[in-house]
Amino acid sequence: MLDHVFTDVISALREAFERAFLERQAFEEHFQVDIQLGDVSWETSYGLPGEGQPPRIVAHITFDWPSWSQTAYRKWYIEETIEELPAIEMEIVLRIQRIQDTPELSAVRSLLPITSPLIGNGRLERAGLTIESTFLDDESPAEHAVEATYEGLYELAEESLSDGVGTLLDDHFGALGGWIAAMLVMLGDVKYTFLPADITEEE
Repeated sequence: MLDHVFTDVISALREAFERAFLERQAFEEHFQVDIQLGDVSWETSYGLPGEGQPPRIVAHITFDWPSWSQTAYRKWYIEETIEELPAIEMEIVLRIQRIQDTPELSAVRSLLPITSPLIGNGRLERAGLTIESTFLDDESPAEHAVEATYEGLYELAEESLSDGVGTLLDDHFGALGGWIAAMLVMLGDVKYTFLPADITEEE
């Protein structure tokens, strides 16, 4: 059974990204089910428009709908009682890639907040900053990337659980989508030197 509330969350975030004119990355969206544990996950990636492939600035989003949360939701759906609020586990990775020279983290650290704005009753927290270096061969220039990972839990209010009722999910995930879009635009202004898109296009 695919719970409608999880697909409602996905739809709300997609609509927020479309309003922000972000571009969904082709072949970067996955919907997966853990056959053994029953957890459901959705992964997608969005970048700034006109960036080429792959884009310089991109956000990778992962939502997990764990089995315990599905059980809590279905108990409410059948019995209309809540002992534990169902929740969605969220991970947002903001990534600057195709960087030509080894990046200075100071250029982005001051731009990246420790926490996101309030999303529902909670905030995403920055888990860390990562520098990645890729060497394709001895002759090609190295390609560098900087990532900031944010993690958090979104507890679903009872108002959000009713199918087709209320705009709470649209409001909360519209705010999340707007924040991600604003962060991508801000990171797009960082003065790194970038490799052309066609150098990494076949990766």
